[in-house]
Amino acid sequence: MVAKELIGKIIKQENIDTIDGNKIPKTFVINVPDPYKSYYSRFTDVDKPVAVIFVTKTPNSFEKILRVTEKINKQYNLELSGAKCEVTIKSRKLNGVRVRGINRFTEVEQVQQYYKDEGFEFSRSETFTNTEAIIRINRFFIIDELDKGIYKSEIEEDVFYVELPKFISWEEFKRITIEVKNNLTDTNYDVAKGILYVNGGITEIVRIVKPKATVEMLKAIQQKYLDRL
Repeated sequence: MVAKELIGKIIKQENIDTIDGNKIPKTFVINVPDPYKSYYSRFTDVDKPVAVIFVTKTPNSFEKILRVTEKINKQYNLELSGAKCEVTIKSRKLNGVRVRGINRFTEVEQVQQYYKDEGFEFSRSETFTNTEAIIRINRFFIIDELDKGIYKSEIEEDVFYVELPKFISWEEFKRITIEVKNNLTDTNYDVAKGILYVNGGITEIVRIVKPKATVEMLKAIQQKYLDRL
């Protein structure tokens, strides 16, 4: 198999918290939880963040975020992954930089400072816990095709994608996902909606997080969505 590198977007619903320490004072930083926590309780290192969002005063282009992240990685010998993101909380929309690859929560402030040194301006601090949000992330994907329309991530453990034939709205996706889970025996997986930019067009996908997911299980999930489209 030859891995494909693509650009796309993931849309997911999460209950998020703010980071109230280990950050530049009076700035706005969000902690994005591990999807495993809800389903598998597989935390082995509670001091390691899965992803954080540095909330910025204004939107920053995906290109700028990629260039700055690459510069930071080279200059400080890090392996950060930066992405453009938007967080919607009720009617509010927040812009930010989603960063993965920070090894400890105690390192968040230093990484944030690296982005500040490159001209990123952060929003003023807010505090909340367990708040429902919709997160939209523009990012790179590196995937292998396991079967027709079934893919495995090469850069994230236990992450898979299945194709859908057409666009569905976020509200439709939520409704159909509930129906799909109600019609499967194994519901211990996390899902998100997404798109891939492929050959000048858009491919609709469902992202599935499931340790040791089989092709048969992924096909079964995919078919349940197809049956409802």
